[in-house]
Amino acid sequence: MAPYVLSCCSTVDLPQAMLDDRDIKYVYFNYELDGTQLKDDFGQTNTPAQLYAKMLAGADAKTSQVSVGDYVQHFTPFLEAGQDVVHITLSTGISGTYNSAVAASDELEALYPGRRVYVVDSLAASAGYGMLVDRLADLRDEGMGAAELAAWAEEHRREVNHWFFSSDLSFFIRGGRISRTAGLLGGALKICPVMDVDHDGALKVREKIRTKARAARRVVDIMHKRAEGGADYAGKVFISQSECLDDAHLVGDAIEAAFPHMQGRVLYTNVGATIGVHTGPGTVALFYWGEPR
Repeated sequence: MAPYVLSCCSTVDLPQAMLDDRDIKYVYFNYELDGTQLKDDFGQTNTPAQLYAKMLAGADAKTSQVSVGDYVQHFTPFLEAGQDVVHITLSTGISGTYNSAVAASDELEALYPGRRVYVVDSLAASAGYGMLVDRLADLRDEGMGAAELAAWAEEHRREVNHWFFSSDLSFFIRGGRISRTAGLLGGALKICPVMDVDHDGALKVREKIRTKARAARRVVDIMHKRAEGGADYAGKVFISQSECLDDAHLVGDAIEAAFPHMQGRVLYTNVGATIGVHTGPGTVALFYWGEPR
């Protein structure tokens, strides 16, 4: 049995099979559709297509973070088995779940003297959050200890670059991520804002570009400037998308042509329910290792 457990939330937006294969434990986020409480369970309850169809039809969609009690229930079996836990949370710039995880950690460490639950704020979202957790699994497999792994995560988390755009701004407007005036004007002018996740883990609009084809080219251009090693980038590339796989391939195909040394092929993932409730369909998000945010 491993001396510690690497854990995250379902908002890493990686395939569930990938997490299971890598022995990464996870706890489900929650969302609500028309008053019905649901788990963000990798699309098992509602596939992405079903979720967005309901949202576009007018379903009232909300999200809620993992509770202290849910974290206690998640962490307890590992501590009882004599294992410590390194848990990486969704960014505090997006959710308050980090505080719930810390409260659960404090409660459980008092009940299990000698055991530790290290809680780290990823300052990341969707498969960018997943990219950090994936690298931590590599380091765990290479023999890095729990305390060292948590410290490494805090030191390097801002090196995960997030760049994304959306061809449908309606749900960004509804969630207050983009002002109504700016969003309506942008829609009329076919503007696709190019956004990132900033130093503090919050979403920021960086550029306003007309047409999604130009926005797709722009995020690839930015990667040339920011990726670790530039055109010689040798790391992984993840792309999350919300029911717009063709748009995601516009970006991914260009990246595979421009970065011949990257590790493997682009990994395409679905934007999960928690993030998808706020973005709606039409969002493409690109993630790679590069200059710190």
